[in-house]
Amino acid sequence: MRKKILNIFIMLCLSGIAVAQSPVDVRNVGVISSKQAHNTIWENKLYRQVEFLSDSLCDGRATGTRGSVEAAFWIARRFGQLGLIPFSGNYTKHFYCPFGRNMLGMIPGSSGRGNDSYVIVMAHYDGLGTLGGKLYPGADSNASGVVAMVSVAEMLSAMRLLGRAYSSNIIFAALDAKSSSMKGSRALWDMIEQERLIDPESGKVITADKIRMVVNIDQLGGTSSRLKSGREDFVIILGRESIDKRYGDLFTWSNNRYGIGLELGFDYFGSKDFSNVFYRRVCDQKVFLENGVPSVLFTSGITMNNNKPYDTVDSLNMTVFKKRIWLIFHWIDEIIKNYN
Repeated sequence: MRKKILNIFIMLCLSGIAVAQSPVDVRNVGVISSKQAHNTIWENKLYRQVEFLSDSLCDGRATGTRGSVEAAFWIARRFGQLGLIPFSGNYTKHFYCPFGRNMLGMIPGSSGRGNDSYVIVMAHYDGLGTLGGKLYPGADSNASGVVAMVSVAEMLSAMRLLGRAYSSNIIFAALDAKSSSMKGSRALWDMIEQERLIDPESGKVITADKIRMVVNIDQLGGTSSRLKSGREDFVIILGRESIDKRYGDLFTWSNNRYGIGLELGFDYFGSKDFSNVFYRRVCDQKVFLENGVPSVLFTSGITMNNNKPYDTVDSLNMTVFKKRIWLIFHWIDEIIKNYN
């Protein structure tokens, strides 16, 4: 009977109940399996979230539009439900030229372990909007990345609630205005460089040297453009060479250890030139790379649907999408539970 009650309690914890992150010391207790966090996400749940962000209500999420505001409100609600701590009392951080808003929330590291370093997990949420009377839903680009980022936050929050001790604070950033010369990621970097980003727990300034790593998620749900093998269940990971070798080795280890079974590609469809373009020029981690911050990009690559009116939720593969999210979660979880 006690075992049954304990199992029910664990399932409730992992079902998405909003619990504020506490600054008290949380230590690894007993046997906590990272696979327990798999229970927080499932295919229909992912589908409905991408469906909302790519719905006509969000109107393509162009920066400065009503649809962008709807998407930002949705992100703020999800951050709140997951217990992410806002910065300066508000998830929204406005910037100008163009007028946009980044959404920021944080899971604090465990007391005594994670007070002085930060991992940033980010995804841009803006899209093309409606052009010439046609809606560009942007399901893969980049509703999929936003939902993946929020899902990773949900999984890490669940594990911390169950007693996982983390060696870094984790900042989750939904970025606006990628389509406008990556103004959202530049605005986030400006906050850090100008010492305007204040840790909501400690009250200390988050300086650039405390940013341990950036993880960017940009287009994660497509399967129509594939690696050389032709398999649907793959993911592309760029930037392995920029991070600690121990972290780089964990991509394959996590994929095998947790039975995810994805095909991993460490370049952009075999092209050195395109790998360089997508890693160093056209995605939001560019701003951090320029300033010497180790950065990784997770993506499924551009497909023929991207930036088209038919980039809809039904064009995505939810089974593979879920596996990709699992991999990102397990990789980050392994790093921040085992390494300082």
